[in-house]
Amino acid sequence: MKRKITIVISVITSAIVIVAAFTACSKLLPSMINPEIGICGPVSLTSEQTVLFSAGNDQFFANRTAATGLGPYFVATGCGSCHSSDNRGHPFTILTRFGQTDSTGNKFLAEGGPQLGTFCLPGYAPEQLPDGAASTKLIAPITAGVGFLEAVPDSEILALAAANAVNPDGVRGHPNYDSIPAYAAVLNGSIPRSDGKYICRFGRKAAVYNLLQQVALAYNHDMGITSTYLPFNPYNYLDQTGPAPPAAPEVDNATLNSVVFYVRCLQAPIQRNSTDPTVAYGGRLFNQIGCADCHKPVLTTGYSSIDALSFQTINPYTDLLVHDMGPGLDDGYTEGTAKTAEWRTAPLWGLGLASNVQGGYTYLLHDGRARSIEQAIQLHGGEASASQGRFANLSAADKAALITFLKSL
Repeated sequence: MKRKITIVISVITSAIVIVAAFTACSKLLPSMINPEIGICGPVSLTSEQTVLFSAGNDQFFANRTAATGLGPYFVATGCGSCHSSDNRGHPFTILTRFGQTDSTGNKFLAEGGPQLGTFCLPGYAPEQLPDGAASTKLIAPITAGVGFLEAVPDSEILALAAANAVNPDGVRGHPNYDSIPAYAAVLNGSIPRSDGKYICRFGRKAAVYNLLQQVALAYNHDMGITSTYLPFNPYNYLDQTGPAPPAAPEVDNATLNSVVFYVRCLQAPIQRNSTDPTVAYGGRLFNQIGCADCHKPVLTTGYSSIDALSFQTINPYTDLLVHDMGPGLDDGYTEGTAKTAEWRTAPLWGLGLASNVQGGYTYLLHDGRARSIEQAIQLHGGEASASQGRFANLSAADKAALITFLKSL
């Protein structure tokens, strides 16, 4: 009898352990969308890396309050507010950048530049654009797959730029060089130019060097949260006293670095219906009319400390270069060495999933002005004029096939 009781207790104990383990795994491995239909979840990671990824996931989708460092000026309360399901943003969370009109730098830093705080905490003056400041509206770009883009070596980006010299359509994309902060560690053997500036690759103007810089800027500019990297709150020139410097960073290094790890390890979107004849035909048209001159279908990563990112062939449909997109997309504002009409080639992976996180509608280009994929193509100018013209001359059936291909990405 005693032995039977022991066995029963042992079985119950084992069941509790199994349930606890299952619950723990559910915490470590949050619900993920199937990559065939969505774009969440990590690349292949070790058990230790999965724990760090899960911690970053929690912080990425956490909402900050004044008690946890939010403000006093901010645009969103959390990273997930602008990057729903790790995809593109929505006009409801649009950013306003202002102050820089050429490569000499931002002249409005003392007046609150480079970003407008859309909201403020009680007791603070709402931030306004200062007189004479050029400004632009920006929707957050896709987050999924950015770790792969970070791992693309400078040598490949430079090779793509060099090849543009003989492009018959006048495509002349080039890297955006900018000064980088001391905390943004040099990756992939990057070598600065003689002026000390490095190739950058993130942001709509490709003015951010790596994901550490991107996340630190997002905490500070988007949420008004200080870190050891950016220890001061955003400034509003209308508030003469300004917020008191925090006694300690409002986000600690461990938390910030977990978010960096999270975004770095997000898997890339996977094309859907790639064997469908219409999708395949649309892909051929995409190449034939010259879209692939900028939206490069294939890039290769270099070494990364994360094995799953190292030496991978990826399909982001970008060259990570900035291109002159013509007067229609010239907003009078820029960052780094990019000119006001120059924009980084937006990665197209995940494009077909964008409306899923944009309320069933479509908001494309840097500011969401394009309400369909076809309209986004029509608004391309400058270096894209030749390919845009060829698209305009396609038959209705061929246009539909090309759009079907783009929606498969």
